[in-house]
Formats: sequence, C-alpha cells, structure tokens
Amino acid sequence: MITYIFPGQGSQTKEMGGTLFEEFKQLTMQADAVLGYSIKELCLEDPQAKLSQTQYTQPALYIVNALSYLQKIKETGKKPDFVAGHSLGEYNALFAAGAFDFETGLRVVKKRGELMSQATGGGMAAVIGLDEEQITAVLQQNHLQNIEIANYNSPSQIVISGLKTDIDQARVVFEKIKAVQMFIPLKTSGAFHSRYMTEAKNKFAVFLDNFKFSELAITVISNVHARPYKQSAIKQTLIEQLTSPVKWNESIKNLLILGEMEFEEIGPARVLTGLVQRIKRESGL
Repeated sequence: MITYIFPGQGSQTKEMGGTLFEEFKQLTMQADAVLGYSIKELCLEDPQAKLSQTQYTQPALYIVNALSYLQKIKETGKKPDFVAGHSLGEYNALFAAGAFDFETGLRVVKKRGELMSQATGGGMAAVIGLDEEQITAVLQQNHLQNIEIANYNSPSQIVISGLKTDIDQARVVFEKIKAVQMFIPLKTSGAFHSRYMTEAKNKFAVFLDNFKFSELAITVISNVHARPYKQSAIKQTLIEQLTSPVKWNESIKNLLILGEMEFEEIGPARVLTGLVQRIKRESGL
C-alpha cells in the first residue's frame, strides 16, 4: 500500500514548481485568472518577496502540490491507496481524491489564505524534546493556559500556538528545561490551529456554503480526526480544521498499523518525509 502526503505552509521555497508551469500551461493560466497575478513569477522569482506571506503562500503551495501530483500520475499511471496532507496540504489530498477540481480547490484555498492572514498578533513555535503531557504540564505550571497545541507532528515534536506575547514568554520558560532540544519560533502571521482563528473560521464557514464536494475516490485522512474523511462531513471538517490541532502523529500511526505502508511526499519539500521517519522511530512502528 502507498500513501501520498502533501506538505503545508512552511515548505514553500523560491523556485519551487520549476518546469511544472510550462508542463501544465492550461492549469497555470487558470490559476493566474483566479489569483490575478502570475503564479509562475511568484514561485520562481518572488520579485516582491511575497511568497512567505500567508495569502500568497497557501495558493502557491496548493498549485505546486497539485501540479506535482498530476505529474506523478502522468508518469506512473497509478493512484495511491491513501492520501493525507499537513494543514494546507489536506486540500491537495482532497483534490487528489476528487473532492473538487483544480480551480475550485484554488478558489477555496485563496479565501482560506486571505482569512488566515488577517489574524495578526499571534505566533507559533515548535518544541522538540517533550511529549504532549510534558508540554501541557509546563504551560499549566507557568500560567500559559492561553497557549494551545497546534500540531502534533511526532511524539516529541509539537507546535504550540497563541498570542505572540505569550509565545515569547513561553520561549523563556522552555529554553530553561534541559529536556528541550530546541524551541523554534515559526514564521507565521497568526496563531494558526487555535482559538485565535475563530473569526476566520466563522467567515470561512459562510464562504464554504457556496460549494459542494464530489464523492471521494481515494481515502483521505483528516487532520482533525486522524481518521478517514466522511463524505457527509467534508465541509464541516474543513471548517473545524482552522481551530483544531493537526493530528499528524496519530494520522501516520493509524496508517502504519494497517500493514506494509509506503509514504511518498508530493510537493516542493521533504519535511513530512522526515516526520514520518521520526514517528516510526519514536513509536517503534
């Protein structure tokens, strides 16, 4: 069995996409029409240094991931048994499974990126070396209850999310703990996957009312539940994803226990490949 995994925000790099824009000229033209700017120029040259801004990052990654997937299918002629994506990457998993076409997915992702970019004043940081229980205890003991866990990336790599002032305070606390290998502030404009995305979530819910989703042809593993998507709950799951933590660790473990499973990352980076290896090692799977 094989699972294709799609990366999310943080995996963007200048020059990503390479020759894909020429290979898929029609879709690239569609993307330019939806976005109102040249996606090829943004990804390959990034002349105005916008690629790291959420409202540009998310559509850019969605497009590069989608074209990478289409290229993979063209080369192999085979579709995967399962698909999963990390946060934004989940939209590519749904695209691969046939929930929507390329353009529809891009319109949804464009709106998602715009709404998420409006949530300012927040921050996120990766804590490496502690597990969920230890991190929760540290936050409680230091009166940092307004910080939430945003990503369960592996048993010992967890991302926290909250107001930037709280994240800065947490940094001082965590860096004093010997077991903490690294505390890495992430380059994000907001406190993603936390209560601070509630306004964006509510607006996104209204926007999604305009869309219908097609029957899934491949099993998609949800970030919110770490279980397969239910056809009837696609819209609600995407809405919940904005304020719910990304259960990547549990998602991968649930796929591993199904039997002999191969993972292939589709997109511009290999961040998720490293996380899968880490999960296997730390979980003994």
